[in-house]
Amino acid sequence: MGRLFGTDGVRGLANDTLSPELALQVSAAAAQVLSRGKKRALAVVGRDPRASGEMLEAAVIAGLTSVGVDVLSVGVLPTPAVAYLTGVYDACLGVMISASHNPMPDNGIKIFAAGGHKLDDVIEDRIEALIAEGRFVRPVGAGVGRVLGKPGQLFGSHDQYSLEGTHERYVEHLVEATGRDLSGLTVVVDCAHGAASEVGPAALREAGATVVAINADPDGLNINEGCGSTHLGQIRRAVVEHGGDLGLALDGDADRCLAVDATGTVVDGDAIMAVIALAMRDSGELAEDTLVATVMSNLGLHIAMREAGIAMRTTAVGDRYVLEELRRSGLTLGGEQSGHVVLPKFGTTGDGVLTGLKLMARMAETGRTLADLAAVVQTVPQVLVNVHVSDKAAVAVATEVVAAVTEAERLLGDTGRVLLRPSGTEQLVRVMVEATDPSLAQRLADDLAKLVAAV
Repeated sequence: MGRLFGTDGVRGLANDTLSPELALQVSAAAAQVLSRGKKRALAVVGRDPRASGEMLEAAVIAGLTSVGVDVLSVGVLPTPAVAYLTGVYDACLGVMISASHNPMPDNGIKIFAAGGHKLDDVIEDRIEALIAEGRFVRPVGAGVGRVLGKPGQLFGSHDQYSLEGTHERYVEHLVEATGRDLSGLTVVVDCAHGAASEVGPAALREAGATVVAINADPDGLNINEGCGSTHLGQIRRAVVEHGGDLGLALDGDADRCLAVDATGTVVDGDAIMAVIALAMRDSGELAEDTLVATVMSNLGLHIAMREAGIAMRTTAVGDRYVLEELRRSGLTLGGEQSGHVVLPKFGTTGDGVLTGLKLMARMAETGRTLADLAAVVQTVPQVLVNVHVSDKAAVAVATEVVAAVTEAERLLGDTGRVLLRPSGTEQLVRVMVEATDPSLAQRLADDLAKLVAAV
């Protein structure tokens, strides 16, 4: 069996590579690993609206209860809501069933440890080893887990829990975290027919904004279909059509957000992070005046932050690595160019709705347009070449490649950068060059790509 866990949980084609049988095994193993030492453990389970989520939710709940874990089934909610509720209810684990921005036929299982934190590699390895062994503790009788899935259905050691108000509690949490009345701002929000189709617009309205919601009618089949953060055409047109101050585009599980300004111009995750970082610096909330981002963030963000007196720490690609650095160093803001923005004070994972609220709070605070605020980041031209190789590991140590990268970095100095990154899923090496001179970026990228291909 190959490694099950990818960069963000277990993902695959629902009812094929991600079968109900696998979902049951993953959830049972995760519960057994994460609930050790607790007599009667609790798990929070949520999902996005895709049709296969109903099937997989049943399998996940069966796996959890089969090893004696009680389940609070919260239904359709964003990934950050499930992480938040895992912490609020002091659960041993949380499970989110979603394939995020992937097409509808896919699905996935994201697991959170106590407190709503993503799993590290060691825990994932322990879960995978237990699945491979197939040795599960199977209690009988009163030891079998129960499902606390109906409002007011209370029993046993979890009498204080019910579904009553879980969605409202998350909305209240978001509004409280916003910290500012958003009255006077009009926002168009593209919900991607996803998990935030109800709570996203509700939170924005509760915060005082005038809200136009589009693609907020999930039917189980239309999630991410030509809409949301991976298809920005609709939100760009809609914000102009409705005269909005900005648009927010969520993905299927609403753990990330991209924006557009009043003219429909895209504001990516780098610019969003810059706006929020400056707001937090001004309010004294940006720990060590430091922002955490991945290697894929544009050089323009680095330049903007340096000029603002804000340091940057860089991690590998994936919001889990951003999260690890935030927790390790006690920092307060991090994220990815793709729109995952993490504010540890308010959540343990990226939260697209919260990101939008924080962006709007800065607009309300300063009276400035999003276009004006986002202009702090001047994107440096970037060239990306995907090179098919037979051995990704060999490229990293090839003498001629190392020498060429060193020379390219010398030529660029502070005006650009070079990144060679092996793909996590394919036999590819991604050659990326950024430079203020686009023709130089193209030439260096082409030259490096030829060397990589020859290894």
